[in-house]
Amino acid sequence: MRTFNTNEMTQQFDNLFMAPARAYMNLSIDYSEKLLNAQMDANKAYFDTGIAQMRQLMSVKDTDGLRSYMEGQQKVAKELVERVKGDADKVVSLQQDFLQKSQKLTEENVKQAQAAASKMSKTA
Repeated sequence: MRTFNTNEMTQQFDNLFMAPARAYMNLSIDYSEKLLNAQMDANKAYFDTGIAQMRQLMSVKDTDGLRSYMEGQQKVAKELVERVKGDADKVVSLQQDFLQKSQKLTEENVKQAQAAASKMSKTA
């Protein structure tokens, strides 16, 4: 009659299921934090630009001031387009990094599971 070693079973369960789940959750949390920080930075920049534009508009007192404000709008629009492009590139980069790291983690976990299955079949 064979006795079961519960410590070994617990360790195998942790190695095969819980450790990979923890690693993936850590990766997901890191990605979420980076994405949220990028979104907050972008929102602050857009908000600051909007407030600055409202302050400039409120300081317009004559036609020359209005003309100067309107001419400045082209520059602001160009800067905003560049900012949006940069923010989109940053998000794409974060997504690609997350995808690559999660694929690597999955490959490592599959190899580990195959090695454990091979070990178990040899002992059975």
